[in-house]
Amino acid sequence: MTTSTPPVPTPAPTLARWLWTGRILSALPVLLLAFDGVAKMMRLPPVLEGCAKLGYSENVAGPLGITLLACVVLYAVPRTSVLGAILLTGYLGGAVATHVRVGDPLFSHILFPTYVAALVWGGLYLREARLGALLPLRK
Repeated sequence: MTTSTPPVPTPAPTLARWLWTGRILSALPVLLLAFDGVAKMMRLPPVLEGCAKLGYSENVAGPLGITLLACVVLYAVPRTSVLGAILLTGYLGGAVATHVRVGDPLFSHILFPTYVAALVWGGLYLREARLGALLPLRK
């Protein structure tokens, strides 16, 4: 009696148009979040005013910028992009919680980090075949 193991699913090949669409969708949050991280590290006056408005000390701007840039770099590097997307999701979730806490408007402030996270994951899904094999949403 022989037993056979089920075949291991292989990632589907990524079509060139899906790949380029994913790269473009991924570039948008990378540019936006990298700009935000650099602005926090430079401690620009509008950033410090925003920290005060959100109830944070001015001293947290630099560490937040470093954390954000580290997550963006992990997301931009193909080998660590899934880890970067997970970390960015946590970072952006904290931004949502902060805006909820201070009572900001829903669509312009509270949900904006969610829009960015959707770009992060949508771009990654289109450019990373392993993620497509894990969540087979497209045919």
